Amino acid sequence: MEIFPAIDLKNGQCVRLTQGDFNTAKIYESDPLLQARKFAEAGATWLHMVDLDGARLGQMRQFDLIANLAKQTPLKIQVGGGIRDAETIEKLLESGVQRVVVGSLAVKDRQLVQTWLRQFGAEHVTLAFDIKYVDDQPEILTHGWQSGSQQLLWDILDAYEGSGLRNILCTDVSRDGMLAGVNNELYLSIQEHAPKLGVLASGGVSNIDDLLGLAKIGAAGVIVGKALYEGRVDLADAIQKVKHAG
Repeated sequence: MEIFPAIDLKNGQCVRLTQGDFNTAKIYESDPLLQARKFAEAGATWLHMVDLDGARLGQMRQFDLIANLAKQTPLKIQVGGGIRDAETIEKLLESGVQRVVVGSLAVKDRQLVQTWLRQFGAEHVTLAFDIKYVDDQPEILTHGWQSGSQQLLWDILDAYEGSGLRNILCTDVSRDGMLAGVNNELYLSIQEHAPKLGVLASGGVSNIDDLLGLAKIGAAGVIVGKALYEGRVDLADAIQKVKHAG
């Protein structure tokens, strides 16, 4: 399992939100490049970045900063937030980004996104599904978690069957930024429903046991943000321990 330390960008600074609420943004580091280098020094291979301003406005706002990190660090970078067109994807990949994350459009325009999977290669496109439970069923949220889609995760996964999709990132919004533990049942259910997909878990990581638990159930990766910034997880230690789990 791969650990993806996270940098969420708001006004060019590293912040974390609580349950996707922009009003809860807390600044942890004003220099994203410095933070990325710290992650690399700890042994990280990947970095997960989100342009929060882009996610909110529907258009990427911090391309230059992200491109600079891709050039200035050895990390493989996965980026999401406001990616709405092929030109943006092409520009990011040409800048050195390894994977782009497509969220809202993966629900709203599945035909277009399937075209992107073929055009850019499924290894370069991760689909992100942010969910909340409604009547015990996972409904997908869109537009920076601001809107409900009235569509269930299972139906969208079925719609992408045969598309070549390799990786999805799934966030339980109720747990995001809460340090309350991960939703292992959700990730196990996804693996049972679509066993060929690599599942990146997100939301709720609070300690090393959460990471080891995800490794043991076969998650392909995990996004870790607040637990790192709050000192609850030591990245270098976690990377070593996860290598021996599963």
